[in-house]
Amino acid sequence: MTTLDFTPAPGAAPYPRMVLAQAGAEMRSILRNGEQLLLTLIIPVLLLVGFSLAPLIDIGGGSRVAFLAPGVLALAIMSTAFTGQAIATGFERRYGVLKRLGATPLSRSGLMLAKTLAVLAVEVLQVAVIVAVALALGWRPEGSLAAAALLILLGTAAFSGLGLLMAGLLRAEATLAAANLVYLLLLAAGGVIFPLAKFPAGVRPVLELLPISALTGGLRAVLTQGAALPLGALAVLAVWAVVSLGLAARTFRWE
Repeated sequence: MTTLDFTPAPGAAPYPRMVLAQAGAEMRSILRNGEQLLLTLIIPVLLLVGFSLAPLIDIGGGSRVAFLAPGVLALAIMSTAFTGQAIATGFERRYGVLKRLGATPLSRSGLMLAKTLAVLAVEVLQVAVIVAVALALGWRPEGSLAAAALLILLGTAAFSGLGLLMAGLLRAEATLAAANLVYLLLLAAGGVIFPLAKFPAGVRPVLELLPISALTGGLRAVLTQGAALPLGALAVLAVWAVVSLGLAARTFRWE
C-alpha cells in the first residue's frame, strides 16, 4: 500500500512563474483603474480624432491623420509605460504594497520585469484601438510592422525604466505631480502634435534626443514614410532603456 507524504515542502516558485503571476496582477489593476484608462486610452484617441478632423495645427502639407497617428501611438506608449506606471508604483510604495512584495521571494528585477510585461499587454490593446480609429479616419500605414514593433518595444523599456526610477526615488505625491508635468512637457515638445520643425533650430537637436521624440519620429518614418528601420531613433531609445532600467534596478526602494 502506497503511503502519501503530506510533509510541507516550503520554497519559492520558479522565477518565471513568479514574474508571470505578478504581471497578471499588475495588468488587472491597470484595466480596473478608470483614471489609468482615461490617461492611456481615451485621451490619445480624443487627440487623434480632434486634431485629425479640425485644422488646428500646421503640419506643412500632407494628411493630418498620417502625421498624427504615429505620434499618438508613441503618446499612448508613454502614457502607459511612464506616467501611469510611475504614479501607480509610487502609491503602491506609499500604501505598503511594495513593502509586502519585498518580503516575498520576488526580487526587484522580477518586479520591474513583471510591471513591464503588464505594460506590454495593455499596449497591445492600445495599439489595436488607436490603429482602428486611425484607419477609420483614412490612415493608410506603410513600411515594416516588425520595425514599428521593435521601436515600440524599446520605447516601452525606456519609458518603463524612467517611470520606475521616478517612483522609486520620489514620494507618491511628488511622483504624481512630476509624472503629469513630464507628460505635458513631452506631449508639447516631443513632436507628437506639433512638428519639431516648428521649434527654434537651436533647441531642435536637444528635443530630438528625448525618448518621446525618438519614438514618434521613428514610428512616423516607418509607418508614414515607409522608411527602413531608423537606426538613429533606435539608438536613442536603446540608450534611454539601458540607462533608465539600470538606474531603476540599483535605486528602487520597496518602502
